[in-house]
Amino acid sequence: MTTSKKIPAGWHQHKNGGGLVQDTARVDESAYVGPDARVSGDARVYDNAWVSGDARVSGNAQVYGDAQVSGDAQVSGNAQVSGNARVSGNAQVYGDAQVSGNARVYGDARVYGDARVYGDAWVYGNAQVSGNAWTEPPLQIHGTKHVLTNCAHGKIAIGCHIYDFKYWLKHYRAIGRANGYSKEQIKEYGGHIAHIVKWGK
Repeated sequence: MTTSKKIPAGWHQHKNGGGLVQDTARVDESAYVGPDARVSGDARVYDNAWVSGDARVSGNAQVYGDAQVSGDAQVSGNAQVSGNARVSGNAQVYGDAQVSGNARVYGDARVYGDARVYGDAWVYGNAQVSGNAWTEPPLQIHGTKHVLTNCAHGKIAIGCHIYDFKYWLKHYRAIGRANGYSKEQIKEYGGHIAHIVKWGK
């Protein structure tokens, strides 16, 4: 026996999945909006896209193609998720960011600004990708403690710390000590930082 959910004024239940859609948003009948998901604002969900779990799509965001937004993920602003892209976990995609192709954004990752994540790129953990558009997936190194991401031109994100190349090269030892890194890990991350400075953007 199914119980009908209380629908707030200005919302309706999507026929394919039962999720709530604000009357200002546009969701194709072919798209899926799961029972706990919400699509609001001027957002659009179309083609065979899926929004499920407790995911939220809002603002002027667009989710289309075979893209999926799930878990507690949020897509907002003018962001676009398309192709076979997946945004899940607690990930957020916002601003004018675009995630497309077979890209994956998950965990506590953030993709925002004018960032582009596409192809087979994976952004996850506490990684943040922002700033100028990428012409190819961002360089990531999976260290023994945190992921290092060349998150914007001339910048590296390690955990929640984002600094430019020069700052990391000068201060990585002190930052490592302050964050409980062992001597071996500080040495390891120094090598990773040097690698990104040499080969990154």
